[in-house]
Amino acid sequence: MKQKSSLSVLLNGIIKENPVLVLVLGTCPSLATTTTVDGAFGMGIAALVVLFCSNIFISLLRKIIPENMRIPCYIVIIAGFVTIVKMSVQALLPSLYETLGVYLDLITVNCIILGRAEMFANKNTVIHSALDGIGMGLGFTLSLTLMSTIREVFGAASFAGIAIPFMENYKIEFLTKAPGGLLVYGILIAVIYCVTHGKAPIKTSFSCEGCPHASSCGKAGCQKEGVNS
Repeated sequence: MKQKSSLSVLLNGIIKENPVLVLVLGTCPSLATTTTVDGAFGMGIAALVVLFCSNIFISLLRKIIPENMRIPCYIVIIAGFVTIVKMSVQALLPSLYETLGVYLDLITVNCIILGRAEMFANKNTVIHSALDGIGMGLGFTLSLTLMSTIREVFGAASFAGIAIPFMENYKIEFLTKAPGGLLVYGILIAVIYCVTHGKAPIKTSFSCEGCPHASSCGKAGCQKEGVNS
C-alpha cells in the first residue's frame, strides 16, 4: 500500500473525504447545532479536540488493545476525552455549554470519531493519526460553520448573534427549522459532489477489513450474508 504524505493526510478530511459533506457522517449534530454560527463552531472545535486526542491515544495503544476488545476500548478512551472537553466548556464557556447541551455528550458516539479510530488510528502511526484527527476535525468544523452561516444569515438575519438589519425583511425562517437544515445540507452535498466530480472515496463494495465483528463472524459468514469481499 502506498504510504500517504503527512500533508495529504492532513488535507484529506477538508474536501476529498470531508466527514459531513462527502462521507455523510455525524448528520445528527450537523443538523441540530447549525442554527447558529456560535453553536456550530463550538461543536466543531469540541469534536476536533476529541478527534485529535483520541486518535493519538488509540494509535499509541493499537498494539496493546486486544483485537476483540477494540470497540469497547475506543469508546472508553473517547468518552474520557469527551468528559474533559465537556467540563472545560462548562467551566470556561457556560453559554456555549447551554447551547450545545446533550450534543456535547453525544460526541462519544459520533460516527466520525469512532470511525477514524477504527479505520485510521488503529492502523497508522501517531503522527499520521494526529494529522488525520486535525484534518477530519477541520473538515467537520468548516462544514458546520458553513451550514450555520447560511441558515443563520438567511434564516434569522444575523451572524453569530449579531443582527444584520438589511436582511431583516428578506429572512427565510424556514431555514432555521429542521426541514430547512436538511435542504441546506442536501444542497451543500450536491455542491461538493460537483466540485469533486463525483469522485467521493466511498466504496461500492464491502470487505471484512475494518469490520468490528470480523474476528467473530469470519469471512465465510460475511459471504453467507451476501456481503461482497
